[in-house]
Amino acid sequence: MRVKARWEALDEESIQMAHARACGKIYHAPVFENGDSRKQLLARSIYLLYKKESLWTESQRARAEILFREYPDIKKAYYLSMRLGLIYHQCKHKDTALTRFARWYDEVDRSGFLAFGRVARSIQTHYLEIINFFEKRSTNAASESFNAKIKSFRSQFRGVKDKAFFLFRLAKIYA
Repeated sequence: MRVKARWEALDEESIQMAHARACGKIYHAPVFENGDSRKQLLARSIYLLYKKESLWTESQRARAEILFREYPDIKKAYYLSMRLGLIYHQCKHKDTALTRFARWYDEVDRSGFLAFGRVARSIQTHYLEIINFFEKRSTNAASESFNAKIKSFRSQFRGVKDKAFFLFRLAKIYA
């Protein structure tokens, strides 16, 4: 949503620059109270949207206040994504998490944001596997990381001709 808004701001600024040039004037982009223009605000807000609100710096807090005032949909989307993360951090039991996922899914459905559609559908499709996380709070991150190392090792040698020797080398290096 932020990227789409940024492209719109870039297009709008280009039109205003062309209009000013046609009138023989110099274009000066309007700036907000923190010194950012609209396109700068949207470009520089990327990092604050990935962080929890409690971890924002003072400049990020000021930028977020302006961003959320100018783009209420981005504010709503930010808090929707933060609520999804809170489910993983706060819920300790499967049934609680399932209820919270259902509420979150309903919020996403009511919001009408297409950007959340893919995530919501994935959760709806794989909720049984996702809910298993809350049983022992473990993920397959270690196996995914090891798999990436194997793929990197294989690509380093541009494929594998002798499978037995490849497995031998793999066992010697990573065992």
